[in-house]
Amino acid sequence: MLAVGLGFCSSAWAVDGKLDLTTSNIGIMCIVIFVAAYTLVMLEEKLHLRKSKPVLVAAGLIWILIGAFYVEQGSPYITEEAFRHNLLEFAELMLFLLVAMTYINALEERRVFDALRAWMIRKGFSYKNLFWISGFLAFFISPIADNLTTALLMCAVVMKVAQGDKYFINLSCINIVIAANAGGAFSPFGDITTLMVWQAGLVQFNEFLVLFFPSLVNYIVPAAIMSFYVEDKQPSAVYEEIELKRGALRILILFLLTVATAVACHTFIHLPPVLGMMMGLGYLQFFGYFLRVTLPGSLARKKAIAEQVGDKERLVRLGSVVPFDVFSKVSRAEWDTLLFFYGIVMCVGGLGFLGYLGLMSEVLYGGWSATAANIFLGVISAVIDNIPVMFAVLSMQPDMSHGQWLLITLTAGVGGSLLSIGSAAGVALMGQARGYYTFFGHLKWAPVIALGYAASIVMHLWLNAELF
Repeated sequence: MLAVGLGFCSSAWAVDGKLDLTTSNIGIMCIVIFVAAYTLVMLEEKLHLRKSKPVLVAAGLIWILIGAFYVEQGSPYITEEAFRHNLLEFAELMLFLLVAMTYINALEERRVFDALRAWMIRKGFSYKNLFWISGFLAFFISPIADNLTTALLMCAVVMKVAQGDKYFINLSCINIVIAANAGGAFSPFGDITTLMVWQAGLVQFNEFLVLFFPSLVNYIVPAAIMSFYVEDKQPSAVYEEIELKRGALRILILFLLTVATAVACHTFIHLPPVLGMMMGLGYLQFFGYFLRVTLPGSLARKKAIAEQVGDKERLVRLGSVVPFDVFSKVSRAEWDTLLFFYGIVMCVGGLGFLGYLGLMSEVLYGGWSATAANIFLGVISAVIDNIPVMFAVLSMQPDMSHGQWLLITLTAGVGGSLLSIGSAAGVALMGQARGYYTFFGHLKWAPVIALGYAASIVMHLWLNAELF
């Protein structure tokens, strides 16, 4: 493979030391490797092959081919710098997600989601009520807590309430993904793509709010159609009393403080949000230490009260209490999802280094209207991932009106909802709701989701016409 790949076409040209390899044997081979890996990802449900495996191998092969060629050309440091740049992008994303997943796991272990599930059951919400409640919560929480964290939170609640109802959980996960992505499109902190546009100075913080109604339409249209297919029945889960574990609400407050710290780091001192998230992990570690050192005294008081009232069941529960361990929550993070992100970021970064993303942007904005190009790129982001698509557009800096920059922000943000692998929220839920929410389960509703995608674009073009 290496020998064939190094048979590089003579048509390559250099820009800043990089060569255009889009028509070379190496370039074509890398495209084939990427397509083959993504095909295996999409067949995960049938093959029972973890989605991280093919993209990890594909990322290695693509960069080995690129690196071998540049060594042959006597310029090894160019590829080294490019690889490190892509690795840094992944590291920021991974650490951000790791902290979010750790907090979600900690809240689940403290029985917060069990309590929320029990509250929903006590209120007598039907499946249709739960469908709409979880969707609207996802839509309004994601602009603050980002679409991925919000999707993980609401998915945990739905899985607790539905308890094994595969059809409803799949439909609810699709609804949550659409809502979280739509809600994240009108806030700089709702999605990585909106953050990139804001950091580039192309759209100011308050200007994202003009995308609120287009984003709302993007969610409402498919949700309204899907709601007709939700059975109007009560969850099968039985009524139960849930007692939160010690520190549950304080951990929730620390999570909100962590998000606030991440926002403040970026807003006021212009540092990456991951700094605030990692600092928030420190909050949780200190609080975990506090829970451990105060556990004996707390247990003694609770056992004394239980003995006074003769509550033997509570005494049994208290006897099985184990100290809170932050690192056990870190180990429970969805590592398949995190490794999948590594593979995707490095694969697409390699293809971008070869020249394919730049070529795509040049062809689209050079030969098409900006509106058509931005709509098409939104659809492409469902397959390739919106981060590299937005990065390619920002790198090219096409001459567009303010309305068009808002359009690409909207389409790249909500276009990922078309496929389960098109957004961080979808990929994460495929891991969290493994066996319930799948690629093909989401694909069945793609035409309905596409209606919402089209409606949101029409709404933006009409509502914000003065910006074009």
